[in-house]
Amino acid sequence: MLYDIVIIEDEIDLGNVISEYLKLRGFSVLWFKAAKEALDYYSANQLDNKLVIVDVQLPDMNGFDLATDMVKINPNQPFFFLTAHNEKQDRIRGLKLGAIDYISKPFEIEELVLRIGNIINKFSSTPKAQPPSKTGFINIGDIRYQKDQLFVLMPDGREVSLTVRESEVLDRLAGNINQVVKKKDILLALWGNDDYFNGKSLEVFISRLRRLFKASEQVSIENVYGLGYILKVK
Repeated sequence: MLYDIVIIEDEIDLGNVISEYLKLRGFSVLWFKAAKEALDYYSANQLDNKLVIVDVQLPDMNGFDLATDMVKINPNQPFFFLTAHNEKQDRIRGLKLGAIDYISKPFEIEELVLRIGNIINKFSSTPKAQPPSKTGFINIGDIRYQKDQLFVLMPDGREVSLTVRESEVLDRLAGNINQVVKKKDILLALWGNDDYFNGKSLEVFISRLRRLFKASEQVSIENVYGLGYILKVK
């Protein structure tokens, strides 16, 4: 069976509520209560890039370490974290690992479902079980961006995969090359609000894209203090 969502959550009541609510909303769900069980299954089965929801505090492994091991198996794996903590350092750590999102407990189940739905819809539009298409590129200087397949082709020929959020941020910038894109506008469009934590999350994704573009002689991302960012192309 192909699952829409894989949940790794050791709190029985919470895991049951999330699982059953998602099923009522039409999702197929696979729920694990421990990290080792989930990782063993993940290693042995093709999950077709389905969304993985990882609790940070698991009884047998830190959720960050579990996500790291999963990404080693599948670099394109979309995932996000659930946590009882709302520490900035933990949130940034999760985003640096490639997490799409980071939701602090307690949370409204309907908000969780809406976020999940948005992510599922994003991935369902991407062809599966096919090699990445070389058509449909967006040229950004000497970099070629494949929006639908979530990767960029670097000047040296390397294909570098992007996370969903990285692609969304790049898409906003690429639509306004050599123009200022307001930070607030990106936050409202992608996160729904421009609070402090979401602002820090955006900065993490900008930093990752900026590091990627160091391999280019024509493309860079510059900060415009107090306003936003410019994707500069020579």
